[in-house]
Amino acid sequence: MAAVAYANRWWDSFNPEYPIFRDDCTNFISQCLRAGGAPMRGAPNRGQGWWMIGQPERWSYSWSVAHSLRWYLETSTQGLRATRVSSASELQLGDVIFYDFTGDGRIDHSTIVTRIEQGVPYVNAHTSNSSDRIYTYEDSTAYTPNMQYYYYHIEDEF
Repeated sequence: MAAVAYANRWWDSFNPEYPIFRDDCTNFISQCLRAGGAPMRGAPNRGQGWWMIGQPERWSYSWSVAHSLRWYLETSTQGLRATRVSSASELQLGDVIFYDFTGDGRIDHSTIVTRIEQGVPYVNAHTSNSSDRIYTYEDSTAYTPNMQYYYYHIEDEF
């Protein structure tokens, strides 16, 4: 619930304790997961783990790149972990959805589930900052008929 509260607090602005990226979606999701208690690990190797260090600011690829966070969640066996589920109806508050806008196998965007109504997830996101948006993104200029969704249930115990 702390991750959802963070997502609702910061969806339309930027926490000054973190850097801002031009494509900020995954940085925002990582901040939400961290606020929810997810432990960081792997520093200082950018290609390992999931982490952010301040002053000077450094971070892992999985902290800031949607495709990398998806692979981290898929393969992590300790700390922050997730299980890929087959449908949006299996998601819970604080879970993460990744988007492959063109269906080419490369993840382009990430969001966090902040509300579920009648089994349908609604999400918050950065880059094109949004709150309480239906997860399908059919109203987005990035939407294509080839869009693929990747649903991840974040494990409660770290």
